[in-house]
Amino acid sequence: MLMELSIRNFAIIDYLTISFEKGLTVLTGETGAGKSIIIDAIGQLIGGRGSVEFVRHGSKRAEIEGVFSLSLTNSLQSLLEDLGIEYDEDETLLLKREITEQGKSVCRINGKLVTLAILRQVGHALVDIHGQHEHQYLLQNDKHILLLDRFAEKAIIRTKNEYANLYNIYVKKREKLKQLSENEHKMMQRLDLIQYQFQEIVDAKLQPNEDELLLDEKKKLDHSEELYNSVFATYDSLYGDGKGLEWTMHAMNQIEAAAAVDDNLKPLKDAVTNSYYLLEETAFSLRDYYENIEFDPNRLNDIEARLSEISQLKRKYGGETVNEILEYASHLEEEIDTLKNRDERLKQWYDELESIAKDLIIEGKHLTEIRKKQAIKLKKSIQKELENLYMKDTNFEVQFEDNDIILDDLLNVKKRLPISHNGIHPLIFTVSTNKGEPLKPLAKVASGGEMSRMILALKTILASHEGVTSLIFDEVDTGVSGRVAQAIAEKIHRISFNSQVLCITHLPQVAAMADTHLFIAKENIGERVATYVKPLSEEHQIEEISRMISGVEITDLTKEHAKELLMQAYNTKQ
Repeated sequence: MLMELSIRNFAIIDYLTISFEKGLTVLTGETGAGKSIIIDAIGQLIGGRGSVEFVRHGSKRAEIEGVFSLSLTNSLQSLLEDLGIEYDEDETLLLKREITEQGKSVCRINGKLVTLAILRQVGHALVDIHGQHEHQYLLQNDKHILLLDRFAEKAIIRTKNEYANLYNIYVKKREKLKQLSENEHKMMQRLDLIQYQFQEIVDAKLQPNEDELLLDEKKKLDHSEELYNSVFATYDSLYGDGKGLEWTMHAMNQIEAAAAVDDNLKPLKDAVTNSYYLLEETAFSLRDYYENIEFDPNRLNDIEARLSEISQLKRKYGGETVNEILEYASHLEEEIDTLKNRDERLKQWYDELESIAKDLIIEGKHLTEIRKKQAIKLKKSIQKELENLYMKDTNFEVQFEDNDIILDDLLNVKKRLPISHNGIHPLIFTVSTNKGEPLKPLAKVASGGEMSRMILALKTILASHEGVTSLIFDEVDTGVSGRVAQAIAEKIHRISFNSQVLCITHLPQVAAMADTHLFIAKENIGERVATYVKPLSEEHQIEEISRMISGVEITDLTKEHAKELLMQAYNTKQ
């Protein structure tokens, strides 16, 4: 669960530290006070898309830091180990993110620098944020299959991965085949072009690593006089009259005489003797080297001309080295062979694509069978949750689109095969909210309040499947009131038995169910506005719920109503 959140220079927040408790924490306050900004900060902490707009005006960077107590699930433990993040069981996990005024992000987990993608992986395993945008998410039919797969993850993951691997192979094969099947005139133009390019590279007679070898030789020729003087001076220092080797020989003779008297000096004598002969051999090698140094202007001109030719080929074919140009030529040769034998290759690749498509369809049908079984379980779970939310007459179904797949259409661009990265049978959520009404797509039937309850039902079910430790609801109660509001309040509180729940709400019924009630407000400090958070005592909680009931003017009657709500909430919890 999220134990503590620190926010600095984020939007209108100067500096804020909030401690969170187990159970249901409700955040209330006037519109614009900064409630959603706090949720935005948590979203950034768990890897949300960053923006310079989050950095407080006049600041160089925004900082968000969160301390999580670890309740390790197998999936979270496995994830942390796979990512190489050290942790102690029953300890805490520290997530930190900085967003600079240039829009760059710096992310850390337990002090270790990580990528934004890794922060997102770990963050989403810890926190699930339901924002107001998820109403729109549920209205998009193509997202329904993802929600079903989240519900059925354990049952579906292996088959889905196998299908995805086959689909990737299928797409690559299909694109390659489509390219080869294009207009014959274009193919001939392509063949002429790549034959010319290939022949130009062949005529250049490039050798592996030729550019590096030529540059090395050119460097020696450019500095031949300097090279001669340095090597000769080294040789002369060793072999000249009265120089190094003569003195080393003198030392060798002296130590040999001493070793003849004392055997303990024999190892030292051997070392000096070996050094002498090694130096002598080195001196001879140096002499051979400088005697062979010569400056050849013609050779230098040839090298420069050859390097210029190679440089032109690099610019033309995009390589950084001769080896890359040779590799490009190898690809050209393969493509030339393919185009020259186009008809044979077409048949061969089409047969391969058809074989992969058949395997993909078999795997896709298996995937659909699993989804249909899981859809029945999802239907039962959702209808049970909706019944508790006063939608007992609602009928929920997952409808699959049964498509007949004709392999003759493999390359038909106008009539695409119904094969996608998600499967071969699309699905949508359909509902009937009243008895006797036919099932219709969710987006065309549900009102705002019904959509809120649908989302809450889904979140309740998915939370128990995903093992997320913290759930955040940002105004999930939009469009509801009365007994439905009370049902939603009780549902949210029940969710908090298994997961920490943070909830922004404008409903007094939900606020009354809070285990912890935080009041969010903003105040003017000098020329700037700052947000602050205050935990409410029972007395102040009564005042805040009264304000939520009546608006600006708080009367004794609204206070009594607030007390009644709190007492009712207490009894419900008990």
